Amino acid sequence: MKTLIGLAASITLFVLASSAATETTQTPDRVEQWRGKTVMVFTPHPDDDLFGVGGTLALLARNQNRIMIVIYTNDNKGSFDLEMTSERLARIRKAEEEASCEVLGIPKENIIWMGYNDGELEYAEPKALCGQAAKLIRKYRPDVLFSIDPGEIYERWHKSDHRMAAFNTLDAVRAAEFHLYYPDHLLTDGLKPYKVPLLMFFYTAPNEANYWVDITDIVDLKIKAASKHVSQFSPSIDKYRPDWDPKDLERLTNGLKARAPKKDGRVVEAFRRATGFNQQ
Repeated sequence: MKTLIGLAASITLFVLASSAATETTQTPDRVEQWRGKTVMVFTPHPDDDLFGVGGTLALLARNQNRIMIVIYTNDNKGSFDLEMTSERLARIRKAEEEASCEVLGIPKENIIWMGYNDGELEYAEPKALCGQAAKLIRKYRPDVLFSIDPGEIYERWHKSDHRMAAFNTLDAVRAAEFHLYYPDHLLTDGLKPYKVPLLMFFYTAPNEANYWVDITDIVDLKIKAASKHVSQFSPSIDKYRPDWDPKDLERLTNGLKARAPKKDGRVVEAFRRATGFNQQ
């Protein structure tokens, strides 16, 4: 759920990528060069995928990679409009996510909604929640999984749903490796254990970012996709309208473009790249 008051707070989410001084991880297998891979994104709300990794997803879609978006909640609480209902907001946010993904080149058939209520993810039954995510990992067997950063050595602070999504996804990655976790996945559904070979965490701490994707040539597309999330921004978050006043849209576009994070003069998205995690 977002409690964005005006454009300035909205822009804050767009700036989560960092121009930290840590050197970029050098690897011959750059994201920009991937072809034919299966990519999974676990996101707490519709739009966190866009703000955290949208430019990278657009590049991957252009290069014929298969992208699956898993959304934990229906984002049905984040409006200040007193005439808005949760049921209506869930429908609005679903349509906005589909429109945003279409801009990035991701078909709506590749969006998986887990359907939890906004702001209530950490009250879900833990074993069931982890099992749902682990089952999806075993089913789609991604070459890379993008998710909110739970922290490497120390736990990161995140607001409600973000916090739970970060920890649950990593718990599910671990569970998916071992057949004795959720054995019914194999016995009933024929889903074999699977070890995710690469984790890419977004919304990472600036001093822990170690991998940057250059989205300079595609940042306008990312901003266009962001504009599809009309209800997330002022003035629509205060009093819902399904479209933009041209002046408000121009203000949003210019603001996001001006605040887009840069590294070495290029617009980037920042990640913590990990090929393993602490088993202790």
